Amino acid sequence: FGSRSLLLHIPPLTSIRYLLSKMVLIPKKTRRQILEHLFKEGVMVVKKDYQACKHNELEDIPNIQVMMVLRSLASRNYLSEIYSWRWHYYTLTNEGIEYLREVLHLPAQVFPSTLTKQRPTRPALAPSEEGGKGKGKGKWDKTDE
Repeated sequence: FGSRSLLLHIPPLTSIRYLLSKMVLIPKKTRRQILEHLFKEGVMVVKKDYQACKHNELEDIPNIQVMMVLRSLASRNYLSEIYSWRWHYYTLTNEGIEYLREVLHLPAQVFPSTLTKQRPTRPALAPSEEGGKGKGKGKWDKTDE
């Protein structure tokens, strides 16, 4: 009764291992889509849900395939990983950027969007179209001086 009943109440780890072993083979096309999206964005988020039918960003790819590709890259230090509340947050490292450039055959001038600085449409110190007048409702005039 003692040891036998204890074993019946513990959920078997073999079911998780079985699920993971069935999804190890990821098609090259799918892997390439994941890597291209990762390089384009520079960051990726994956929910820790092995049974999710699709990923939240790449909707035609199962979540477990995205999770396994990113876990593999993180184990080789191409990604830094932060885990919080059942979500994995992955960020590309410099080694990861170089690796993805080699795998995806990208030139050295291309960078992820997290490393490209957004430029404003109008220079910060340039005068506005209103001729230097403020946007306030004040009654000040140059002739009042």
